[in-house]
Amino acid sequence: MTQPIQREIQTNYGRAARSGLSSAQASVSAVAEAFGYSAEELTSIPAEANLGLSCGNPTAFASLQPGEVVVDLGCGGGLDVFLAARKIGPTGRAIGIDMTPEMIELARRNAGRHAQTNCEFYKAAIDRLPLADATVDCIISNCVINLAVDKPAVFREIARVLKPGGRVAISDIVLKQPLPPELAADLMAYIGCIAGAIQADEYRVGLLAAGLEHVEVVDTGADLNAYTLIEGQAACCSPVMSDDAHSLPVASACCETEIPPGVHQELTRLAEKYDLNTYAASARIYGVRAIKQKKQRAAE
Repeated sequence: MTQPIQREIQTNYGRAARSGLSSAQASVSAVAEAFGYSAEELTSIPAEANLGLSCGNPTAFASLQPGEVVVDLGCGGGLDVFLAARKIGPTGRAIGIDMTPEMIELARRNAGRHAQTNCEFYKAAIDRLPLADATVDCIISNCVINLAVDKPAVFREIARVLKPGGRVAISDIVLKQPLPPELAADLMAYIGCIAGAIQADEYRVGLLAAGLEHVEVVDTGADLNAYTLIEGQAACCSPVMSDDAHSLPVASACCETEIPPGVHQELTRLAEKYDLNTYAASARIYGVRAIKQKKQRAAE
């Protein structure tokens, strides 16, 4: 990942981790529910794990089983890790990976406060996973792989760490058609998960080339304008200026939702200018790690 983009992603998502957003705020829960989470799921995990940044619910179609090892690429505050941990039980391992220090700190804090004992969180890039080969039963991810500059490297890492026959259950943004040049070149559109997205066919081909099979990319039909629900909660707040002249203003605590300038506001800006649903979609991506080696050994 190129350094300037990586720094901007870490800065903006670090700000989101410090924002105070959680399921305790109706608007944040509304965004999660718009992308497939149930109210019961959201109340079953730490409220602070949900920052309103999802584009789907990968645990809903991952078919997780007790005792499995599941890895979440770009875990944020731990939303999907905690949901996975409930499904795999105390004999399983739910591992969260995120490159933003503030997100890892938030996830670990959430786990500690809520006694989640089968969860682990590691700071790392998703194209360089700190995991051994063939050790993972299922990989999930939620609106994160679109942020990776080197997506083929991410796909190769997925294939490397999955056990033969292991699977992926990914929620991500995919493109329906090429973006307008000004939108494709917009750095904040990249950080907002739009400009870095690829088309469904490219996603499918990339996973197949990495060693997966039975790959499916399915448009969920979810409305990408759902993100603006959170932005609307910030209107009553006046910004408080930091003593640092280079810092952006931060929303005061007068609203239900404290939102510093960042990802949600950029998504709202884009939605006001473009019909995001015309160009992009929330998709479910599924695939299975090829088991040819097993078949070959069985034949021998």
